[in-house]
Amino acid sequence: MPAKAIMVQGTASNVGKSVLVAALCRIFRQDGYRVAPFKGQNMALNSYITQDGLEMGRAQVMQAEAAGIAPDVRMNPILLKPTSDVGSQVILNGKAIGNRTAQEYWGDKKSLLPFVRQAYESLSDEYDIIVIEGAGSPAEINLKQDDLVNMGMAKLAGAPVLLVGDIDRGGVFASLYGTIKLLDPDEQARIQGLIINKFRGDLEILRPGLKQLETLTGKPVVGVAPYVKLDLDDEDSLSERLEEKRFTNAPVQIVVIRLPHLSNFTDFSALERIPAVGVRYAEAPDQLEEADLIIIPGTKSTIDDLKWMRMHGLESKLHRLYQANTPILGICGGYQMMGQRLSDPYGVEGGGEIRGMGFLPTETIFHAEKTTTQANGEILAPGGIFSCLAGAHTAGYEIHMGETILLDGASPLQTLARGHTVVQDGCWFDHAYGTYLHGILDEPSVLEPLVSALLQRKGLSADRVEAFDPVQYKEQQYDKLADLMRASLDMKRIYEILEGSYA
Repeated sequence: MPAKAIMVQGTASNVGKSVLVAALCRIFRQDGYRVAPFKGQNMALNSYITQDGLEMGRAQVMQAEAAGIAPDVRMNPILLKPTSDVGSQVILNGKAIGNRTAQEYWGDKKSLLPFVRQAYESLSDEYDIIVIEGAGSPAEINLKQDDLVNMGMAKLAGAPVLLVGDIDRGGVFASLYGTIKLLDPDEQARIQGLIINKFRGDLEILRPGLKQLETLTGKPVVGVAPYVKLDLDDEDSLSERLEEKRFTNAPVQIVVIRLPHLSNFTDFSALERIPAVGVRYAEAPDQLEEADLIIIPGTKSTIDDLKWMRMHGLESKLHRLYQANTPILGICGGYQMMGQRLSDPYGVEGGGEIRGMGFLPTETIFHAEKTTTQANGEILAPGGIFSCLAGAHTAGYEIHMGETILLDGASPLQTLARGHTVVQDGCWFDHAYGTYLHGILDEPSVLEPLVSALLQRKGLSADRVEAFDPVQYKEQQYDKLADLMRASLDMKRIYEILEGSYA
C-alpha cells in the first residue's frame, strides 16, 4: 500500500521548510510510523555522499536522520549545484549528468519528471508516511509549467499541503495570503493548513491577526512555531553562521575563508560545538588576523574562487600569516588551491591552467568523471600542529572532479579505505595541510587532540577539551526539535489532514 503523504511548502526560500519537515519526520517516527523525507528537486552546494556513493542534498540527509533512517538518494532525485549565477551542475539520481544553463534546464525539465515520479513511488512503497518538502514558493508563476517540486509534486503524490510563512522577516500575513491567491483554484484547495514560523513575541498579540487570516483565506492556522535555535545541518543555516559573531571570546580562533562558491559548510559544525573554539568566516584580509588555524573550504568553482582570493588580497595575506607560522588546512577545493598548479584540460571549470598558491608540493588535474565515495582513514605522521593526530581515525566522504598528484618532497596526510580499496589522501608540508575528505573534523579522535594542541601552543590549559559524540548529539537536537514543534503545532489537526490525503 502506498504511503500517505503530506507536503510542506513555503511562501519563499529560507522560511524554515527543511526544519519543519525534519520536525514532522521526527514526530511521526516517535509515534511509531515508518517515515521518509522527499524533495524532488533541490538547489544547494551543500551535498552528501551516501553509502553507495551517490550524491544528494544535505537537507534531506538531515531529515532522514530525524526520521531515524539512512540517507537514500531517492529522497532527492534531482540536485542542482550552482556553478554561476545562470548555470548549475545537474545531479540526477546521485550522479552528475553535466552542467546546464538555467534556460537549458527549464527547457528540459519535463523529461525529468519520470525520474522524480519513479523515486517517489519507490519510496512510497516502503514507508507509511512521506513528508515532502517544496522549494522556494509555489506562487512563482513564471516557473509553474511542468513543475516537479511544488504543486506539481503535490498533485503527483496526492498530498495535502501545509503552507509556511516566516514572521521574523515581516509581512507574513501578506505573503501567506498573496501566495494562496496567486494559485489556481485546485491548488488553493490543496492547501489544508497554514503555519507561522520563526515567531518570537507575545502570542496573544498575534491571535487577532491569525483569526483574520483564517477568515480571508478560508484556511486554518495549524501552528505558530518558535524561532528555533538548535544545531541542525540545514542548508539555510549557513546564512546565520555567516551573519553571526560566534564565540568571539573563545581562546582558539579558527577562521574559514568565505569563498563565493563555498560548499559543505557542515565540515565545520563539530568545531563550532566546542566551547574553547570560535569559528568565524572571513572574506577580507584583515579578518584573518589573530587566527590560530585558517581553513580554506570546499568550493564548487575552485579556479574562479582562487582568482577571487587573489583579487581580494587573501592569498598574499595567507602567505604572510603562513610565514608567521599560522597553520593552514585546505579541504577539497581548498586543498586543490594550495598546490603549485591546477590544470583543466577537459573544460570542467572552463578550461586552461592556473598557478596555485604554492603552499603544498602538489598539482591538480580536473577530470570530467566525479569521485563520490564514503571513506574511512588513518592519519599518518604529519609534522607541525597536526603531529598530535598521528594514527587518528577519520571518516567522511569525497566529492571532487580532480586528481591531485604529490610532487617531490610531498608527504600524504592519511590513508583512506574506499570499501576494499586503500589509497593515499591529502598532503602535508611544514604547517600546511590538505585533504579531500569532507567530515575529517567531525571525529572526536581528530578534534580533541587538535584543539588541545592549539591551546597548548598559546600556553593555555588543554583540560576538559571534549568533542561531542556526533550521533548522540544530533539525536538530542532532533528530540528537542520535536518537543518544540509538538508544543507549537496542532498535531491532531495535522494528523487529520494527513489522513484526508487527496486521491
